[in-house]
Amino acid sequence: MTLLILSGTGEGRQIATDLHGQGVDLMVSLAGETRKPKQQAVPTRIGGFGGTQGFRDFLNDAKITAVLDATHPFANNITSRTAQVCADLAVPYCLYLRPPWAANAEDDWTELSDESDAAQHIKAGSTVFLATGRKTLHRFAALSKCRLICRQIDPPDGAFPFENGEYLIGRPPFSVSDEIALFKRLNVDWLIVKNAGGSASFSKLEAARALQLKVGMIKRPKMPVATTVSRIEQAIEWGKAHG
Repeated sequence: MTLLILSGTGEGRQIATDLHGQGVDLMVSLAGETRKPKQQAVPTRIGGFGGTQGFRDFLNDAKITAVLDATHPFANNITSRTAQVCADLAVPYCLYLRPPWAANAEDDWTELSDESDAAQHIKAGSTVFLATGRKTLHRFAALSKCRLICRQIDPPDGAFPFENGEYLIGRPPFSVSDEIALFKRLNVDWLIVKNAGGSASFSKLEAARALQLKVGMIKRPKMPVATTVSRIEQAIEWGKAHG
């Protein structure tokens, strides 16, 4: 029996490492979004599957008997496709979905339906720090009168899509003190993030709280109806039972 773990998150690495250490026969798949992903001591493939049919063929050819989805909460296209294909092929499927972040009384958050919604709330002349990745930058086109700064792990392949924007290269983790110093140096007014949840990248929100910055929080996409767990321990137990 071979368990396929769709990873790309810190939790995915932790789950795979734990299950591998317990002797579970598994394979990890990474989408290949990061050029130099952290190495894992488990069998790993990198890259897409070639669409829905390609994923079906892979599950059959690799003799995958169960799939544990530990991708990013905003990798909804991958998650939806995986859940549907597994249902069609009667392959057990489980989605690990970490709990979303929640504001407290010290936070100044505005919920956004998606990236394009930011323009309705941000005033011209603001400096906006985009912690949303490069793939959705085009959705911020309406913020043409703001200074945009997009942080990403890898150096860009091309120029920023707008004249009023720039890239900032940085590889996590980032401490709260580092984030505070960065936001001060850049004179950030707004922080835009996706509600990914988890502790690994929460430091930027703690920094925004300390500096009383406004935060645009992009709400999560709708997830498929499927077996879902929210704790790493639950995901490991499911993997042990199906691997």
